[in-house]
Amino acid sequence: MGYQRTDRLSEEIQREADEIIRHELHDPRISGTWSITRVEVTRDLRYAKVYVSVLEDDKRDDLMKALESAKGYVRRVLFRNMHLRYTPEVLFVSDRNIAYGVHIAQVLSEVTKGENHEES
Repeated sequence: MGYQRTDRLSEEIQREADEIIRHELHDPRISGTWSITRVEVTRDLRYAKVYVSVLEDDKRDDLMKALESAKGYVRRVLFRNMHLRYTPEVLFVSDRNIAYGVHIAQVLSEVTKGENHEES
């Protein structure tokens, strides 16, 4: 079917939500290295899952709590900025794929070092 409306809306919400969180939310719990990895909007445009990746594990819970408490504000600003008839309800989800990828890379590096050490 090609490039659907939900795909375009997901990308736009990702850009807008990132701007809102970085520049308009002044919660001290929102700190450290984090990024919005992707947004999935349901076909009926009622919900938008915003996947947030946090590099520091110790800051993940605080960041997710801060985002959960600010989701109403984020939705209002999205409505104001995007001029939609209906703005999706925002659901923040912790995305651990990057941390998992780093872990796998470390394991593979250790295995490779072990094999090289055994050969010499």
